[in-house]
Amino acid sequence: MRIVLVHGSYHGPWCWDLLTPELERLGHDVASVDLPVSDPAAGAAAYADAIIEQVDWTVPPVLVAHSMAGLVIPLVAGRQTVTRMVFLAAFLPRPGVSAMDQRHAEPIDSAIPPQTAEWTDLGDGVWMVGPNTARELFFQDASTDVAEWAIGHLRPQSYRVMTEASPLGEWPSVPSSYIVCSDDHALNPDWGRQAARERLGVEAVELDGGHSPFLTRPAELAEALHKLVG
Repeated sequence: MRIVLVHGSYHGPWCWDLLTPELERLGHDVASVDLPVSDPAAGAAAYADAIIEQVDWTVPPVLVAHSMAGLVIPLVAGRQTVTRMVFLAAFLPRPGVSAMDQRHAEPIDSAIPPQTAEWTDLGDGVWMVGPNTARELFFQDASTDVAEWAIGHLRPQSYRVMTEASPLGEWPSVPSSYIVCSDDHALNPDWGRQAARERLGVEAVELDGGHSPFLTRPAELAEALHKLVG
């Protein structure tokens, strides 16, 4: 199966480096994309354009979206033939509603707030997260070496994708799955379970650990994805 991996906020295609060989070992053709997350002019539509430009659509792929990328892949699936969408600890967009408004209306954020608040405003709605807050939110269960490596690769994130009204017109008619991380400190796993049932009509697949299983449990995540895509 062809699997396209789409990273979340502050991240890049590097974040899939440990997962990719595990998926390839299971026989999958794997690609990852690079979203223009630091561009203050780019929102979800521009991110979708970037995915479409970077992917070979000869074979309809499975799209795997981590975190923020859940706001984007339904836009892609509305324009290209996609076999399945998999939302990994991810947002689910509501047409015409911003992710920030969703966060105010729904218990999306983790019930475990970080003890640090290392956020740097770079202007034009672009922010950078500091190492301690990044560790708490994204990598709390990673080894020291992996967490330091990942934190060193993080880059600024434009919040336009979060504050704009979702450009999604309607939910695409594509089979969908959701993976919940049971000790997620970035997104509320209880919200993920409920959203999977109510929005996607499926029971979420459960993984142990925090928000970044592609770094902390790559073999386990690969097996879960393998089962989902058949």
